[in-house]
Amino acid sequence: MTMKLNIAVLSGDGIGPEVTKEAIKTLKAIAQEFDHTFNFKSASVGAIAIDETGEPLPDATLDLCKHSDAVLFGAIGDPKYDNNPNAKVRPEQGLLKLRKELGLYANIRPVKAYDMLLSQSPLKEENIKGTDISIYRELTGGIYFGEKQLSEDGNIASDLCEYSREEIERITHLAFKAAQTRQKKVTLVDKANVLETSRLWRNVVKQVAEDYPDVALEFLFVDNAAMQLILNPKQFDVILTENMFGDIISDEASVIGGSIGLLASASVGDKHAMFEPIHGSYPQATGKGIANPIASILSAAMLLDHFELHEEAEMVREAVEKSLQLEITTPDLNSKNNTITTSKVGDFIEDFINNPKDSNLNFANIHLGQSTII
Repeated sequence: MTMKLNIAVLSGDGIGPEVTKEAIKTLKAIAQEFDHTFNFKSASVGAIAIDETGEPLPDATLDLCKHSDAVLFGAIGDPKYDNNPNAKVRPEQGLLKLRKELGLYANIRPVKAYDMLLSQSPLKEENIKGTDISIYRELTGGIYFGEKQLSEDGNIASDLCEYSREEIERITHLAFKAAQTRQKKVTLVDKANVLETSRLWRNVVKQVAEDYPDVALEFLFVDNAAMQLILNPKQFDVILTENMFGDIISDEASVIGGSIGLLASASVGDKHAMFEPIHGSYPQATGKGIANPIASILSAAMLLDHFELHEEAEMVREAVEKSLQLEITTPDLNSKNNTITTSKVGDFIEDFINNPKDSNLNFANIHLGQSTII
């Protein structure tokens, strides 16, 4: 079945436009190969939007997202805001507002250890081989969205961490349904020995778990979970957690794959969905052609899966694995050849999709020129 999708493109700051360009290239190749129609329309967000309009999320950008089938997001952030603690308007405010306005309450982050990249990780190969985790992070509640206060003298600050039963239930159902299609295990990461919000999470998750008798449920305090991710990540299947813990845990998990440039994500709600790499704007690499586009490309694969285009998504993942196998990767993963640029990785993946049965896809006759395969 052919499909028509209107996709809002929010490339953002730093390397965002560079990696998003390769994700769009990938989606266009899929559309051509499978006879779909994907329409892309761009809008500004983050630091570039502040420079243009004074707002990190202009009304026109939000309106475009609300009237699109999906959002493809790049990255936001700029050193001039990162290094200024007194800035009243920040790029990140745009992303938080976008999540809230679109109702994107569930962030899904796959973490996979690719066999051909095990040596890239600082962790022991025998500990990480076979790791395949899906992290479900609650995205619109908790301390990031709670009331914030600063005393008049500027010496006392507070951030309210607050959760409701409804907020916990809706993402918990998603996590358990995902586990039913995987290894049938959910690990709730919390701090229930200290935090009242974590105790509510435990109680609610236990109750929801009764609807999924085929799924095992375990609990880990966040400090122990952070350690276990390093010592034995293979023990995890689906990790379920609140907003701030999920932010930290998922970034830590990037060391398993050897590069944060491999980690994709989907942020979904009842009506809208957004797909983005989890890395930041990496301003030091902007314009140098060294940014890894794979996380953005894998985010595009998650977009395809969201619309039940599973064959198409699998082809993208096959293309990514082939690029890793042949070391057609950016310098963060390939120190032996630093001539492979962001766009050349995208070119290879595009060519693989357009020529999936090409017998020339091997070491001997791949040449990285204007066109990847010659």
